[in-house]
Amino acid sequence: MVLVVIFYAGNILTGKALNDLPPFTIAFFRLLVAFIILFPIGCRRAWNARSTFLAYKKPFLIMTLTGVTFFNTFIYGSLQFTTASNVAVLESVIPVVTVILSAWLLKEKLQRFQWIGVLLSFIGALWVVMDGKIFQLASIDWNVGDAIMIGAIVSWAVYSVFVKQYMHLFPMFGAPLVMTGISVVILFPIMIVEWIILGVPFLGSFDYIAGFLYLGIFPSFFALIFYNRAVDLLGASQASVFLNFLPVFTMAGAYLWLGETITVMQVIGALIVIGGVILTTQVKEKRAKATVQSHKIG
Repeated sequence: MVLVVIFYAGNILTGKALNDLPPFTIAFFRLLVAFIILFPIGCRRAWNARSTFLAYKKPFLIMTLTGVTFFNTFIYGSLQFTTASNVAVLESVIPVVTVILSAWLLKEKLQRFQWIGVLLSFIGALWVVMDGKIFQLASIDWNVGDAIMIGAIVSWAVYSVFVKQYMHLFPMFGAPLVMTGISVVILFPIMIVEWIILGVPFLGSFDYIAGFLYLGIFPSFFALIFYNRAVDLLGASQASVFLNFLPVFTMAGAYLWLGETITVMQVIGALIVIGGVILTTQVKEKRAKATVQSHKIG
């Protein structure tokens, strides 16, 4: 999950660098690159599991639309209208929404200390992006971009819950291949309409090509594989808590590569996020060790 967050932080930084391109164009080409990379790896696995895809086509389509097709499209669209800070604030809500959905749909039970960890990491994420001024949250000038981010929040929370229930049924590389293939087909006509309305952008610059390659290889390929595995190991609720690291890693990347400064308040917020994540995952880890020891004794 740490690697997932690093790749997603790079996704935000790269998406910000490509922000002069329309959102569906960015989403389409990142997934096209991912599909080309996945095809030789997952083609045979996907074909051999075609009966599974057909048997569970409804949940698979829901996972595809929420986690692959539209999640990042919502983010890129949101960045067209609102600030990166607002996006980071709203993204930090994802773990809370995921925990609520998991408790409701999957009947996942978290202990009291884990709920405290979720709340602590959420507050820490807000602290980071607000530079310690979390009580001024209501004074932010929210706009249509912030409303678009609600789509991203709901999309990823739904995706996380369905991954926990169904992703283990599908082949590791075959599932992302089919997901990206479906998404490319869905996004292509939308991108054409986008070009008709906004004009055809020039895509031949080195920065655009390098950006698409990064987005297609790391956030779209490695991060998706790693996240699916993490949800299988940790559960949807606890895996999603790690996403609260996102504003921390994003600001660290902005400091290293964009020359932005990091304040003491942001460092304090980062430590709060880390503490919340550790608290949320540590309880389950101790419980798992206790279970293993009891089996050995038995």
